[in-house]
Amino acid sequence: MKKKQWILALVVLVALAALFYFGRDRIHFNFGTFRAQLALANWGSIGIGLACIYLGYVIRAVRWALLMKHNKKVPLFSLLGTQVIGFTAVALIGRVADLVRPYLVAKRTGLELSSQIAVYIVERLFDAGSMAFIFSSVILWAAWFGAPGTLPHQEALKKGALFGLAATLAGALFLVAIRIAGGVVAGFFERAFGLVSKKLGIAAGHKIRTFQSGLDTMRSFSEFGAVAGLSLVMWLVISIAYLEVMRAFVASPELGSMTLAKSMLLLAVSGGASVFQLPILGWFTQIAVVAAAMVSFYGASPEASTGCAATLLLVTFLGIAPVGLIWARFEHVSIRKIASESEHAGEKLGGDQPKSSA
Repeated sequence: MKKKQWILALVVLVALAALFYFGRDRIHFNFGTFRAQLALANWGSIGIGLACIYLGYVIRAVRWALLMKHNKKVPLFSLLGTQVIGFTAVALIGRVADLVRPYLVAKRTGLELSSQIAVYIVERLFDAGSMAFIFSSVILWAAWFGAPGTLPHQEALKKGALFGLAATLAGALFLVAIRIAGGVVAGFFERAFGLVSKKLGIAAGHKIRTFQSGLDTMRSFSEFGAVAGLSLVMWLVISIAYLEVMRAFVASPELGSMTLAKSMLLLAVSGGASVFQLPILGWFTQIAVVAAAMVSFYGASPEASTGCAATLLLVTFLGIAPVGLIWARFEHVSIRKIASESEHAGEKLGGDQPKSSA
């Protein structure tokens, strides 16, 4: 891990230690109640949640195969191992291992890493758009057609959902513009950002051209529809996983009676907390953030919230790790080594950005 990541980890650790020290007398946490919440949980629902998460990885593999088919056609399920091993690396090492998946796909198929990073970027854009669309649609449906008080902070959530839909639409239009006239859009942003910093303008133009090359993976509306449909199904399945895990804590009335609309709040919080995932330490920060959200949004007890947050982390994030470690062993892949190689390859690729001719 890089020096700056160790510094960040140390800062977070000190902050958590300080928070615990100053809040130890204000927070009443009963470990006996915590153990009881876990013991009384419906592990069948938790198993359903884990199955949904595993199905999500299958959908990811199919989607990646579709996105790269104009570069090289591969069987739809042939990239499942790269997805499983890649997400295992992120779970164990942190976001520094994000490039493991495109790196493994490039090695397996013999394609350029840059082409697979372009696919990765497009994949992430569809993830963000699909998650925002599902979140906004479910929240608005509950706000407009549900009973009063169905959601906490209902008016604020309604405004946020409307903004989410507008942002999703704006993002879709922006992608269409890049797909049709990426060179023109890149030139515009190069000039605009170049007024602030020439280096920033060049970098912005390079990123947009990378987006355009990634979007070249979809050359018809039917291909776009297939990728968008898979993305929506995948995030709906992930949403169901969150809902099932939360409902599994039947000893907590607030969690046991959870609705899909309410669970959307937690999905958004969990997604935000995982963006800057640090190895090991990040697991505990994510549990703390998600548990605090449950207490604040739903009024659940700290014990039930912590147990549910820890279970969510195990199911949605760490649950793939045992499978990934076994898969990597069979394929003779060292996760730590491949994470380091992918990081260096990404840095080298980033260093090959076009330089200013001035």
